[in-house]
Amino acid sequence: MLKKFSLAVLVLITLPFVIALFVQKEYSVVAQITIDRPVSEVFSYVKQLKNQDNFSVWAQMDPDMKKSYRGTDGTVGFVSRWESDKEEVGIGEQEIMRIDEGKRIDFELRFYAPFESTDPAFMSTAAMADNQTLLKWGFDGHLDYPMNLMFLFLDFETMIANDLNQGLVKLKQLLEAE
Repeated sequence: MLKKFSLAVLVLITLPFVIALFVQKEYSVVAQITIDRPVSEVFSYVKQLKNQDNFSVWAQMDPDMKKSYRGTDGTVGFVSRWESDKEEVGIGEQEIMRIDEGKRIDFELRFYAPFESTDPAFMSTAAMADNQTLLKWGFDGHLDYPMNLMFLFLDFETMIANDLNQGLVKLKQLLEAE
């Protein structure tokens, strides 16, 4: 009886680790919105990382977070760092890695707490008409083994898409109100 109980416990302990071998580790999210402003105006605004404080859901979660900056905002190499006691915000930084002027800005997001991760993100703009811009905000992420088991219980893509969409709606309101 003790052997069967020990075997059952061993199976219960190892089963999640075996399952995690077959669970995805990567996810990708792209949200988009049309803004009734010219591409040049929209791109000039979004390439300034400090402006994300005005529309990003994550920046709004903790108005008391500590922020610091390195470099010249809106240029390659600029880093925006945050530190929050709130677990949903945590500690991390975002760096501008590449700018294709008027079209796309690529970021690297580095999270330090509550977990460590380095992931790419981007914003891109495309003219829909003279005074209308399609803005896309994308994020790629991953969870290392065995943390990728969380994909079975949490829909990261939907959660992040909702946050990106909320931010884009707020950004649209801000830019169209000017």
